[in-house]
Amino acid sequence: MRKIIEALRLRFELKRSHREIARSIGTASSTVAEYLRRFADAGLGWPLPQSLGEAQLEARLFPPPPAVSAGQRAEPDWAYLHGEMRRPGVTLMLLWQEYRANHPQGFAYSWFCEHYRAWVGRLDLVMRQEHRAGEKLFVDYAGPTVPVIDRDTGEVRPASIFIGVLGASNYTYAEATWSQELPDWIGAHVRLFAFIGGVVEILVPDNLRSGVTHAHRYEPQINATYAELVRHYGVAVIPARAARPRDKAKVEAGVLLVERWILARLRNRQFFSLSALNAAIAELLHELNARPFKKLPGSRASAFAEIDHPALKPLPAQPYEFAEWKKVRVHIDYHIEFDLHYYSVHHALVGKQLDARATATTVELFHRGVRVASHVRSRHARKFTTRTEHMPASHREYAKWTPLP
Repeated sequence: MRKIIEALRLRFELKRSHREIARSIGTASSTVAEYLRRFADAGLGWPLPQSLGEAQLEARLFPPPPAVSAGQRAEPDWAYLHGEMRRPGVTLMLLWQEYRANHPQGFAYSWFCEHYRAWVGRLDLVMRQEHRAGEKLFVDYAGPTVPVIDRDTGEVRPASIFIGVLGASNYTYAEATWSQELPDWIGAHVRLFAFIGGVVEILVPDNLRSGVTHAHRYEPQINATYAELVRHYGVAVIPARAARPRDKAKVEAGVLLVERWILARLRNRQFFSLSALNAAIAELLHELNARPFKKLPGSRASAFAEIDHPALKPLPAQPYEFAEWKKVRVHIDYHIEFDLHYYSVHHALVGKQLDARATATTVELFHRGVRVASHVRSRHARKFTTRTEHMPASHREYAKWTPLP
């Protein structure tokens, strides 16, 4: 249900199109249309009432189907539908609505779409890129790394270069991180938003594993921590499609500029800390953004001040705090395992799959979007953190017994 709630947020708060929402949450645009249709049919409004939990929302959006066997339902004429889909303005939603008008107890929309696509195959889509003021921010890592030397051991460690480019002004940001893993990826975004002093409408990352857990040509899956970050900043994420260089041409041009005008100029310098490297990058980055355009008046910095910056949304009161998400299963002893430590939940949840959210100090556990437990995070491997109220009555009584001498 979190995916559906995110689709509603993107539609009603950020006014994104069905196709943009589909790419952001990792589903088909027809599925997004179905979510919104069911939402309207349920008579609900946005924002959702605080008293409406995920279970109640699911019951409102997906009521039980009529008790009709599959053999009694008319199967659509796929050849006819395929011909109709070639006509201007015709969509699967329209064809399904016509089908249900003729067969009120026919198959559901999801079944209809799944079997149509199995019959006809998928169609390639080309999206034209448009860059409005304050709309898109493209992010990626450069290919080359920069060596950083440990003064004490002489060990050389490569640092990755994170880059962000605003769509309208080409205003560029760069910084060095120790890796391209999730904590560094998230931290770089937080510092990027602070650098531009606001929030765009859309983030366009490459299909990097830290941000996109499942790279797909049309429907990439967004990492749960990354999804939480974008909710915190109120921005949509539309990843670049795999094997589609036009989707990320803006940031690839920015990467090339950073490699030529920053990394190439630093190639003969030695750095003994990440902070020293970032100080050198920041100095050259200022020069890069101040360089005059060749064919247009002004520079990246002046274009940012005139075009992008006035259109940015304000930053939230607090920057995002990194939190790792993981799906966990409640063991028979009513504990879950996270980072080699075991945390308790109520014994009634044994066997259930939960969502674990961990910050540097806490571990929270959620079932169907509702928090069911919260613990102080422990770094002791193979140890247990157990709350008495999570135990069955018999276990609580046993725990009170004093062992005999």
